[in-house]
Amino acid sequence: MTRLSIDCDQCAVRGLACSDCIVSALLGVPDEALTFDDAEQAAIDALAASGMVPPLRLVPKPATSADPRRRGDGHRLYG
Repeated sequence: MTRLSIDCDQCAVRGLACSDCIVSALLGVPDEALTFDDAEQAAIDALAASGMVPPLRLVPKPATSADPRRRGDGHRLYG
């Protein structure tokens, strides 16, 4: 069984695309991560495909180092 985990805090377009995302359309913006199983994912896909609700707009944030001004070797990139 495949599980889909959605963490709105890790979405790169949070705030920009929330109003057109199935998660906020059905549940509001959740306080914690959501997990859907295969059947729940199929139901969400069917609702979105039929146009009844918007699709999932989740765009995962890219993995970055703690300080975006530093390269992977610890040297500063700018500033």
